[in-house]
Amino acid sequence: MTVNRFIASINTFFKNPVVLSCLTSWFLSQFIKAVIALLQIRKKGVKQVLEALFWRTGGMPSSHTAVVICMTASIAFSEGLGSNLFAASLVIALVVMRDALGVRRAVGLQAKAFNNFASLSSEKIGTDFIPVKEIQGHAPLEVIVGALLGIFISAAFAWL
Repeated sequence: MTVNRFIASINTFFKNPVVLSCLTSWFLSQFIKAVIALLQIRKKGVKQVLEALFWRTGGMPSSHTAVVICMTASIAFSEGLGSNLFAASLVIALVVMRDALGVRRAVGLQAKAFNNFASLSSEKIGTDFIPVKEIQGHAPLEVIVGALLGIFISAAFAWL
């Protein structure tokens, strides 16, 4: 493959409406999440801003859900509801949403409970305790808002 063909392939990839809508839904959901998080944080350093914008997990809205629902809806708009690609993307979206609601949330709640218990225990016996990371999952409303955001963005790319 020549360099020109490679560049043309990359250019075509980034002009794909499914890719564009998914990237937009990810960026917009992370931006909304960052704004909400930064409104809640008193001291706002550059590190907190960048972390909230690009790396924060959990919170409103679910960017995972926004992206997979946007992908699924974009494929529905371009390929139709009867396509195999739509069916596969729908299954993936349901798995991701279930994971965001269930597994990740449960692990985060368990880590929080463990940290509370271990912190109290370490104080009583006089030892040091290093808390485990508390990965946040999503509340149902955060997933619903992420799904709605994904649908609206995919519809905008399909119809505008």
